[in-house]
Amino acid sequence: MPAGLALQCRRVLWAFLAAAACTREPLPGGGAPSSPAARIVVAADVRPGIEVLLDDSLHLIEGRRVGLITNQTGISRDGTSSIDLLVAADGVELVALFAPEHGIRGTAAPGERVESGVDERTGLPIYSLYGETRKPTPEMLQGIEALLFDIQDIGVRYYTYVSTMALAMEAAGEVGIPFLVLDRPNPIGGALVQGSVLDPAYASFVGMYPIAMRHGMTAGELARLFNDEFRIDAELYVVPAAGWKRGQWLDQTGLPWVPPSPNMPSLESATHYPGTCLFEGTNLSVGRGTDAAFQQIGAPWLDGAVLAAGLNAYGLPGVRFEPVSFTPQRPEDGKFHGEAVHGVRFVTTDRERYEPTRAGVAALIEARALAGANWDWRRDHFDRLAGTPRLREAIEGGRGLEEIVVPWEEELGRFRAIRGRYLIY
Repeated sequence: MPAGLALQCRRVLWAFLAAAACTREPLPGGGAPSSPAARIVVAADVRPGIEVLLDDSLHLIEGRRVGLITNQTGISRDGTSSIDLLVAADGVELVALFAPEHGIRGTAAPGERVESGVDERTGLPIYSLYGETRKPTPEMLQGIEALLFDIQDIGVRYYTYVSTMALAMEAAGEVGIPFLVLDRPNPIGGALVQGSVLDPAYASFVGMYPIAMRHGMTAGELARLFNDEFRIDAELYVVPAAGWKRGQWLDQTGLPWVPPSPNMPSLESATHYPGTCLFEGTNLSVGRGTDAAFQQIGAPWLDGAVLAAGLNAYGLPGVRFEPVSFTPQRPEDGKFHGEAVHGVRFVTTDRERYEPTRAGVAALIEARALAGANWDWRRDHFDRLAGTPRLREAIEGGRGLEEIVVPWEEELGRFRAIRGRYLIY
């Protein structure tokens, strides 16, 4: 059998096996209770990809020298590090670790350079993928016979871990070694797809490919999409998160929440992140330096009560807005350290109906109008996050919420059609 055909067969076979290990679920169709607490039913039988690999699929790496891209989120159900699990596995030799943004332990600040080094516990070399290079070099991969990726993604386009994954897939393909994604659930659920789709002209490390702001995919599903649609052509295997259903959020899986980055302290923060992250491209605080980052936005010169009233008047489903004051302490973005900041808190009332991207745009419109001359765009960064200058230009042009977001549906429809070909669960 020709090598290319054999590779395609392996991909199709693994996709079939992954799908068989999981239960498909239709998109939610309404009727959910309005109380988030009433809706959470925990299914403790969801196994992350690292457990499936070791329990069912060790043959994929048995007898091989492997490298692992991971951080503090790469753990089993009982909290054991994937590093330790692979070190202890019979027939596998873990020979190198690779660190994404925030480092192996997740303690480095956003944008902070991560240094290469040695893991104190195992003595293994750690190669930085957020320093001089963001793509593994041939020298880093020398002697490695399979490269693994085990990191909890957040489910939002503007997050660097899946960019690290894509570049590592390219590197693995270039040196001819297989790339395995040890999959994990999308923590904010895999059923909802929201926001705008990135314009390829605005691709960056915070959004490499034309996918939606809230893409509703797992890292493994994204890897399949990236590999085929954007011709990475790695020898890709996705080891599924067994038992996960598309509509499940992380707090319904029995898996522990581990902050994937220093300013993602909770699932509540992740719920709002698809919308509130856009404020990183403005001079407003997103709550960095507090215990509620990305749940609140504000500035010293804003009137939180007026802003909350204006946003609540939209009647957006699944969310309400409360006036809030907070004082950031040593925020990495440098915004308002030690100053009293006034703004709004985003409070989820029904997460199945909530559209954080729509809420984020409404908040941008109202906050800009209220700020007046105090408002400032961090233009290049905002356009990178939005994936286009059109959102900023529409807000500057005085367009209303519906006028801005309704055109998103056409591009979302095209993305959903592509996305559907790569879903596993």
